[in-house]
Amino acid sequence: MKSLTPEERRVILQKGTERPFSGAYYDCWEDGTYLCRQCGAPLYRSQDKFDAGCGWPSFDDAVAGAVERVPDADGRRTEIVCARCGGHLGHVFAGEGFTPKNTRHCVNSVSMVFEPAADEATSSERRPEAAVRPAVETAYFAGGCFWGVEHMLRQLDGVVDVESGYMGGSTPSPTYEQVSRGRTGHAETVRVRFDPSRVSYETLARLFFEIHDPTQENGQGPDIGDQYRSEIFYTSPEQRAVAYRLISLLRAKGYEVVTEVAPAGRFWPAEAYHQDYYLRKGTRPYCHGYTRRF
Repeated sequence: MKSLTPEERRVILQKGTERPFSGAYYDCWEDGTYLCRQCGAPLYRSQDKFDAGCGWPSFDDAVAGAVERVPDADGRRTEIVCARCGGHLGHVFAGEGFTPKNTRHCVNSVSMVFEPAADEATSSERRPEAAVRPAVETAYFAGGCFWGVEHMLRQLDGVVDVESGYMGGSTPSPTYEQVSRGRTGHAETVRVRFDPSRVSYETLARLFFEIHDPTQENGQGPDIGDQYRSEIFYTSPEQRAVAYRLISLLRAKGYEVVTEVAPAGRFWPAEAYHQDYYLRKGTRPYCHGYTRRF
């Protein structure tokens, strides 16, 4: 077994987690194989790696027999460990729809060592064009009732799709009834898929701040509760930087912004009757409207 640094021991032996977007392999797109840092067993191949925007290396498959799944100590998630040495790798999620395999192995970079392919001279540092600039990017915004946020954001040219759901809490597969009681920790959230060649993330974020009241804490208009809080869930360091910069601009203008900023976690789509609500009803939002703030 390889001797481990204190940080490697914290993650691999004590089942810790490295900070999102901080790992060495989050943005690595060379051809090769990812090995267990502790015992050297092959775990993942580069062709199964994809960008989930979560801040950790993501794979939709593993080397056959190399990774074991065990119930996590939190009672909710599924932990993944090296089948040879039992070292902690991360967690596995299903049903998110990122790739046709519908599986995401979310792995700590510090749990792995990358071994470049033998033909590195021809494949070195070759990142897929789609990963450099995805045809569609994803953003997550929470700002009160998701009906209104969804309706207002879909008006922007370049928005491909909007979907209402839940994020930021601890309850898996939450229902609207559970979230509305305010006990799950989830916020009513809208997932926005957009074409970055037609509309920028900053344009989306600016509109978000102008269609809800970012100074109202734990509520929006008549809707009161933690599930209606103002929050941006970022999928990249760039999105995080934009969010904080816009908040600083608003505070400089005198707005006492309470909007929270956090890394995106798992998004749970809301029930079908919540989707495209105002589009189906042919009415207007009752607590969302445009107010110029920038």
